[in-house]
This record gives sequence, C-alpha cells and structure tokens, in this order.
Amino acid sequence: MKDKIVKFLKKMSVSFFMTFLYNRQKEKMEYITNNFLKTKELGKLISKKAKPQKFANIFCLRGDLGAGKTTFLQGFGSGLGVEKIQSPTFVIMNKFSLKKQEFKNFYHFDCYRIENQEEIIKLDFIEIINNPKNIIAIEWPEKIEKFLPKSRTEIRFKIIGEEKRKISIEVKK
Repeated sequence: MKDKIVKFLKKMSVSFFMTFLYNRQKEKMEYITNNFLKTKELGKLISKKAKPQKFANIFCLRGDLGAGKTTFLQGFGSGLGVEKIQSPTFVIMNKFSLKKQEFKNFYHFDCYRIENQEEIIKLDFIEIINNPKNIIAIEWPEKIEKFLPKSRTEIRFKIIGEEKRKISIEVKK
C-alpha cells in the first residue's frame, strides 16, 4: 500500500516529505501540503485506501484550530462518497450511510465541546467502534482518550505556513 500511496502522490504532484519507520507495531508517514486542495486530496487518498478490519477503522485527528482537520475530512468523506462534510462541533457526531462501499457507515466525531469523557458513551461509541463495517474520524480525540482502542490511525496536523501543513500519519496496531 505504501508504494501505491507514493506513486499516487507523485502523480498528483503533491509536495511532500515522507518518512517511514517500520517495525511490527507502527508505521509513520509525514506529508507537507502546500494548500487546502492538496490537504483534501490527501484525505481522499487515505479514505480510499482504508480496508475493513476486525473492529471499526478509526482515524484520530489532532491539531490546533485551523490546522486543517476539517479540510482533510472533506477530502476523506469525498473518497467515501460523502460530498458534504462540516464539523459537527455542536452535535458532536454525524453519521453518513455509505453506498457501494466496503464500509456501511462513516462516523465523524468532533469532541471539542466534550467536558467529561463519559459523554461519548451516550452516543453508543463503544458499539460504533466495535463494528468492522464502520469507518470513524475523530477530531479532538484527546477529549475521549480513555475510550480509544490501541489499534487506530493517528493523524497530526501542524501549521507551518499560511496554507502549508505538515501532516503526520501513524498507524498503531
């Protein structure tokens, strides 16, 4: 999969710096995107490469306000066939039914306004993350850290210029 991602990104002419760290536990990649369109394209690529596993496929997005998390998720959703993604800050969770996909549902959680980690349980979070037919993106996952499984993909966003972002992706198993 790594070679396909590299070829695809080169074909898209995304400016990026990539580092791979291999061992049995994790894989880490770093990308530099020069504008919001490239950030969206990277999100789309990542969602298209996701495959069902034993439990839900979980992507935890971390970064400051304005770092590109929602922009990335707009592309991510597009790769799954969801055309309109907005941050669900006031409702905490949005659910999208997927058609003609290996996944049945896409859940987008924005935990920014969560004050107590237990609040997430009321949204059937444990059931959602245990269903292998679900693909999940979580903004501000540090707010619900104790409920996150070890097996997940961590995506960190860092602002390095007006439109330039460093996006680090680490697969944890």
